[in-house]
Amino acid sequence: MGPARPPARGSRVQQSATSSVPRASGAAGDKIFEWLCRGAGLLVLALLGAIILTLFIGGLPAFREFGVSFLWSTDWNPVEGRESYGAAVAVLGTVITAILAILIAVPAAFGIAFYLTELAPEWIRGPVGTAIELLAAIPSIIFGMWGLFILVPIIQNYIQLPFGEVLGAIPVIGVIFESNNFAGTSLFAAAVVLAIMILPFIAATMRDVFLTVPAVYKESAYGLGCTRWEVMNKVVIPYTRVSVVGGIMLGLGRALGETMAVTFVIGNANRIATSIFDPSTTIASVVAMEFPESLMGSLKQSSLLALGFLLFVISFIVLATSRWLLRSRLK
Repeated sequence: MGPARPPARGSRVQQSATSSVPRASGAAGDKIFEWLCRGAGLLVLALLGAIILTLFIGGLPAFREFGVSFLWSTDWNPVEGRESYGAAVAVLGTVITAILAILIAVPAAFGIAFYLTELAPEWIRGPVGTAIELLAAIPSIIFGMWGLFILVPIIQNYIQLPFGEVLGAIPVIGVIFESNNFAGTSLFAAAVVLAIMILPFIAATMRDVFLTVPAVYKESAYGLGCTRWEVMNKVVIPYTRVSVVGGIMLGLGRALGETMAVTFVIGNANRIATSIFDPSTTIASVVAMEFPESLMGSLKQSSLLALGFLLFVISFIVLATSRWLLRSRLK
């Protein structure tokens, strides 16, 4: 038996020895990537916590001065020596305009998504989809100016007056539509502008998730004799409901925090509106209008920061409620 020969070139021993180097470097790269991703997630939480803490600390003097009554007080008197502030008008205006905007935008967004995915010919889907997405790129101040000079007169002449005459005489609900506002700026005008602004977000989300439904599911339903609406109602919507609700919540979050567009068309009146055609205000519009005029460390500035904190809380409650409803429906 002759002497043992060294392993041939390219043998398994050499291959395993040389392959250990890239595996080690790959493991190190995975670790670095893992810690970078973890750091990014923690950074988001840190920023979120910092924003909440800053708003709460800044609004603490107002909470101490007015107590819990700050939440339901309708006062907003910045006169020095008789200062009195409350959040009720701004909170109600924020919630009402956001809800009205969602009620207007969601049916329109669903119709657009349904048309683009089920009815529109191929040659028109691209241009219409691109136009919807470009609508989201328009600055909010442009929406505000357009709403003030174009939309407000249209609403006043063709919606407010006819609806007030026809529906104002109905008991109980008539007061919602009856208004003596002659300026035109109102809660409803703000809601319509918000609906136009959030429409592209909701419509684009719905369209994209509708396209993710496997074609075999829809073809099977059509094979059983279902109509297009039945396919949408029984197949597409149940398959995509989580993403659809997510898109709606994205639009609602935009509506809750919109500032300049609402400031142009809502009227900025610090009173609780009894009609949707009355002027009022929102948290974002109050902060945008009055924060530059507030003195550093003043009670007014603290009240504005407290309003910002309440807006954050409202947004969190809305998103948490939507998450809870989705999880309860999926169980």
